[in-house]
Amino acid sequence: MIFAVDFDGTLCENAYPAIGDPNWCVIEKLKELKTDLGYELILWTCRSGQMLDEAVAWCCEKGLIFDAINDNTQSTLDHFDGVNPRKIFAHFYLDDRALSIPGFRRNWIDNLMEE
Repeated sequence: MIFAVDFDGTLCENAYPAIGDPNWCVIEKLKELKTDLGYELILWTCRSGQMLDEAVAWCCEKGLIFDAINDNTQSTLDHFDGVNPRKIFAHFYLDDRALSIPGFRRNWIDNLMEE
């Protein structure tokens, strides 16, 4: 299983461009999934350059190591015969800005229909 995980607002409180306080419950659970269950982790963030380097270092300091950074894991590349698709593939996407399909239907479409 592969988890793609956002940084700002998910692994830490959103204080962009600074790095917010750690969200320890998420960090510890991801470490457990990686260590105990062998899940792969992708850091999936809009940060780039030095701010991305700082985020990766911050995660490493917390013991959170990723299999890929804003890219697909090797297992995904192997699945696509070495071709890297543009879309980041994961079984789960953990992001403070995410909206599930049921949530999308219930909260957005239903509200739109009421207007």
